[in-house]
Amino acid sequence: MLKRIATTLSGATLVLAGSPVYCQDFPTRPLRIVTDAAASGNDFAARLMANGLTASLGQRVIVENRPSGVIPRETVAKAAPDGYTMLLAASAMWIGPLLQKTPYDPIGDFSPISLTSRTPNILVVHPSLPVKSVKDLIALAKARPGELNYSSGSLGSTQHLAAELFKSMTGANIVRISYSSASARMTSLISGEVQLEFATGGSVAQYIKMGKLRALAVTSAQRSPLMPAVPTIAASGVPGYDSAGMTGMFAPARTPDAIITRLSREIARVVHQPDVKQKLAASGVEAVGSSPEELAAKMKSEMARWSRIFKAAGIHGE
Repeated sequence: MLKRIATTLSGATLVLAGSPVYCQDFPTRPLRIVTDAAASGNDFAARLMANGLTASLGQRVIVENRPSGVIPRETVAKAAPDGYTMLLAASAMWIGPLLQKTPYDPIGDFSPISLTSRTPNILVVHPSLPVKSVKDLIALAKARPGELNYSSGSLGSTQHLAAELFKSMTGANIVRISYSSASARMTSLISGEVQLEFATGGSVAQYIKMGKLRALAVTSAQRSPLMPAVPTIAASGVPGYDSAGMTGMFAPARTPDAIITRLSREIARVVHQPDVKQKLAASGVEAVGSSPEELAAKMKSEMARWSRIFKAAGIHGE
């Protein structure tokens, strides 16, 4: 009898947790945003959002750093689906599983909350390379197939994706050189060991101003507010080219819809606050804010697009 009562109460608690009444009371205790290692780009963005959410939700929101990679995602995938644990993750979260086995399912293990930001990359070259435009680079790469190297992070990183799309759409034969850290990648690029990179704007802006790198174009469909004078690749001879890193906020799968809706609304409000937008823009990041449905649709369309490109290029996991 006691066991039956306990089971009944447990079931009632689950029903109550998903009810509008329960969600109206949310949150009643501190929340956490799990993200990559401290001092990373996602850490910076997570802290901006945590500050804004603390004010709007009336509960403290803390940032919990985990070693970058699959660990933050696995942590949230296994967390209780009650809205008190969120994940801030870049697009590698849903692109990475196309290239390697991961301990989580990007679709089945998470409830999308909001697309938070978009980060266009900048196609930069070492000044020693005799090119002044995207058309020049394509012509040189075709004249010297396999001789030009580009620096890249891991498979599925924004640098890798932007370069593979460029190769797919132009036929340019450039070779990927992988680096384990952003600092090593930048050192190699500035020294001329590699000739080009599709880099985040925040990481190369100072070197462009110093003349140590030359900016050719941005990878997004629109010009970047960080470098408005730099044209897009699409407008520089590669029509339709569009590649930008994206970051989204997620909760564990089966988090009540009412809580997801509340969090999505509050996050969109925070990322569009003038001071938050300005701080993100200064680091080369564009604030977005979206509905859960828009983030889910974007994930699925991007996974389908990159799956086709990887298959056509014969790209497999490392």
